[in-house]
Amino acid sequence: MYITCLDMEGVLVPEIWIAFAQASGIPELKRTTRDEPDYNKLMQYRLNILREHRLGLKEIQQTIAGIDPLPGAKEFLDELRTLTQVIILSDTFEQFAKPLMKKLDWPTIFCNTLEVAGDGSITGFRMRCPQSKLTTVRALQSIGYETIASGDSYNDLGMIQASKAGFLFKSTDKIKADHPELPAYETFDELLAAIKAAMD
Repeated sequence: MYITCLDMEGVLVPEIWIAFAQASGIPELKRTTRDEPDYNKLMQYRLNILREHRLGLKEIQQTIAGIDPLPGAKEFLDELRTLTQVIILSDTFEQFAKPLMKKLDWPTIFCNTLEVAGDGSITGFRMRCPQSKLTTVRALQSIGYETIASGDSYNDLGMIQASKAGFLFKSTDKIKADHPELPAYETFDELLAAIKAAMD
């Protein structure tokens, strides 16, 4: 029995923080998990910038409302879900993901939660569990699933390497160069074909 685990940002939808960096005119917010392997450090950096500029959840959600899935992402996901169970494993937050999941016809997503004050300022965040993607893949394996995983960033490497089959998708040149053992794809057709082959 297979279950496929996919990253969300950079794989199915554009990077939320990059979109918000452009909308807010704050280029420092373009830093993502493609650049910073330590997610806790990255989020503290982001929250400090939001505090400095007095920006909160409402402003980010306004940007998210205008984000659409990557071209072909919904069709890819629809077809993939006819072949295998799919879980989106993301280090994003429920408050960010919900409108994007609606545009993808509500696939299952495991993600994290923001701590938000009454005035809408983001005061912190709660991770679902340590190393959430790798931990989830191992938990799925412990209940009898073979996992297939794909993502684009440093925080996806654990789940990709721990799975029966794992693929980089739309990743950076540096990550691809650092991990030449991992097949890397750029189109949904290529990724779908690789997942199908892994299940044969």
